[in-house]
Amino acid sequence: MSEQPNTFEDPALLIVDMQNDFVRQDAPLQVPDALATVAAHQALIAAFRAQDLPVVYTKFLATQTPSLLWNWSPQCEPPTKCCWKGHQRHYPDVDAELDCTGIIDELAPEAEDLIIEKYGYGAFHGTALNDSLRNLGVGSLVITGTVTQICVEETAREAFHHRFPTIVVSDAVSSFDEDLQAATLRNFAMKFGWVQSSTEVIEALG
Repeated sequence: MSEQPNTFEDPALLIVDMQNDFVRQDAPLQVPDALATVAAHQALIAAFRAQDLPVVYTKFLATQTPSLLWNWSPQCEPPTKCCWKGHQRHYPDVDAELDCTGIIDELAPEAEDLIIEKYGYGAFHGTALNDSLRNLGVGSLVITGTVTQICVEETAREAFHHRFPTIVVSDAVSSFDEDLQAATLRNFAMKFGWVQSSTEVIEALG
């Protein structure tokens, strides 16, 4: 892993798609390791909030009419309706019916947090994320969430192209494929940004 970047200035924490239909038990696109990242997420959120630094969330929304996405994620089609905005689903681990696109309660946003809704993998494409970050005075990004090699990677690569020095947090991302996660983190650290642990990021915040 590369050393901590010198350009780690005015950071924001960007949490990618930690929502019910990816994280909760028996969710249609459950990422089994996602719940294991909750503690690291909570520590990062607390550290950023303690310094009054922005915490930003993304929410993946599935198209509700046929699209290319349905080819690779047929769970988004009826009757399952994975990640349909406004669709309610029962999750046995919390024994509750919740909005399937909602951020998990363990990482619940606060009123002032920015939430970016996206109909695709990358959080910059077709959204106001870049302008919103610039308006907040953000100079670099710390990215977490799920799925590592899909929405996290796409968002982190887009951040590079939008000129945000970016760290992906190794113990706060998750995947359904260990090999793909390892390859993604290795490749990102080689050409696009930095990969650090949550402990390293929190220590760098000071």
